[in-house]
Amino acid sequence: MNKQPQQTRLQQGPPAEGRSGHDQSGWQIVYTGFILIMLTFFIMLSSFSSLEQSKITQFAHAFSNAVNIFTGGLNLSDGSTLLPRSVEMVHKEQNLSKLIQDITRYASSAGLDQIELSLTDYGVVMTLPDTALFASGVAQVTPSALPVLKEIATIIKKTSCPIRIEGHTDDRPIATKRYPSNWELSTARAVSVLRYFLHTAKIPSPRLAAAGFGEYHPVAANDSAEHRARNRRVEIIFCADDESGGDE
Repeated sequence: MNKQPQQTRLQQGPPAEGRSGHDQSGWQIVYTGFILIMLTFFIMLSSFSSLEQSKITQFAHAFSNAVNIFTGGLNLSDGSTLLPRSVEMVHKEQNLSKLIQDITRYASSAGLDQIELSLTDYGVVMTLPDTALFASGVAQVTPSALPVLKEIATIIKKTSCPIRIEGHTDDRPIATKRYPSNWELSTARAVSVLRYFLHTAKIPSPRLAAAGFGEYHPVAANDSAEHRARNRRVEIIFCADDESGGDE
């Protein structure tokens, strides 16, 4: 009579999941987290419905980078959260956006195909190869470059932002009586462009500045003739520190 209750108690044990030694509800936590992320995504997407397409593009790429563990499904690597700045991603309400549109329109109508435009933190950069303005190893503007500078001056006059002209060279040394180094050559070229804008185009001097950087700010490796040609350039920067934007 006393053994039967004891056997019954011995047959009783912990629940099935307790015997397994593992919590079977872990997948629910992962699934819940995924649902919350997706809910956040659609809430944010809905809130952006009245904003510019450029901001939605930035957010979409940022969200994708945030929730993707592996790049391309292959490995884990560091990366930026947002896309780098580019001309296409400037918000239309910003002054720089209107400036970019104006410069692009004017350059296209003037047939300035050799001009490249880029966007930086300090403004819109208009890049011209040295061959568009100068002969090799000299800083005097060639006669064929005058129509180009005239059209660029027209663009500058239609804006009110400060203008900075920068001269750049490749890494090949120069040692002439007039230009002992690339510092002097790059600076003289920037000043030559500035003098045209100042004296010929009559752009107010407070808006203008010039600087030479020699070979020390390359945009390509100096390992081929093509790359060196890219480094020999003049950059005309429409600085972003003016809040009034451009005029029509």
